[in-house]
Amino acid sequence: MDVRILPAANERILEIWDYTERNWGEEQADYYVRGLVDAVGQIQKNRHLWKPVLDEAMIGIFFFRYEHHFVFFREISIGALGVISILHETMDIPSRLKEDTERGEDV
Repeated sequence: MDVRILPAANERILEIWDYTERNWGEEQADYYVRGLVDAVGQIQKNRHLWKPVLDEAMIGIFFFRYEHHFVFFREISIGALGVISILHETMDIPSRLKEDTERGEDV
């Protein structure tokens, strides 16, 4: 399977790295982001872990949790995933997800 990190999700990854580096150092930031990206790769192989977003406006969007973040994605073609957004558990997730999906940059 192929994974495409869409622009909003890429920005979120950079924000996560910056925040983690400021608070816990570069080594921890690298470790956390590397684990997050690895988890995205693993979710492709484990479709049974995909949880649908229960909002009629977001049909076809799924998520999974990685530590303190929720990763939102959709299948963009057979065997390919597009990561739409990655949001921290303390964020206003519905609002931020809507913002990221409405940017028009997702597939």
